[in-house]
Amino acid sequence: MIARLRGTVAAVELETAVIDVGGVGYLVSCPGRALAKLQVGQPATLWVETVVREDAILLYGFLAQEDKAWFRRLTTVQGVGAKVALAILSVLAPDALARAIAAQDKAALGRASGVGPKLAARILSELKDKAVGLATGPAFVPAASAAAPEGEDARAKVAREATSALVNLGYGASDAFAVVSAAIGAAGETVPTVEQAIAAALKEIARAQALTGRGAE
Repeated sequence: MIARLRGTVAAVELETAVIDVGGVGYLVSCPGRALAKLQVGQPATLWVETVVREDAILLYGFLAQEDKAWFRRLTTVQGVGAKVALAILSVLAPDALARAIAAQDKAALGRASGVGPKLAARILSELKDKAVGLATGPAFVPAASAAAPEGEDARAKVAREATSALVNLGYGASDAFAVVSAAIGAAGETVPTVEQAIAAALKEIARAQALTGRGAE
């Protein structure tokens, strides 16, 4: 099985790239984020998932092992084939994907081609336990949950309630989760109150928006 390719980029198409290794060109399907970084004539290293079928040997390539690991996780979900998994990884980097799943953010997954509401819900349901430990920041419990999970610590409770508050204000679940996690992390050993976490998160959002607006000028 081919696990990694190191060579020169011979061609880049809409969904594939050709990597020349010792005079042999390997056709590799890649996420859009990876294809955007490959340049013809330049060296490249891809971590490869090899799929052997009766009529073909298919190669799926990734710039990082984390992307490959998420490709494998995604394709364990019923209804998620290689094409859909690549589409998801084209619009969401691994850390963003982990946050989206931990936050149960169907809208984030729905940005990927081929992912409708039902499939997004299935992905969130089947991968939620795997994503919580991989998402940046404290474990998140969706706002729709009827009650806090048993054994939830103070930091996780603050993250859950502050994220829920930001979602109610109209922010996306995964974006809210990320900024709240950053705010709580910045507090160090001290566990902030929900109000303090919300205030810090909103301050960070305002700062980011100001920088974005300044960059557009």
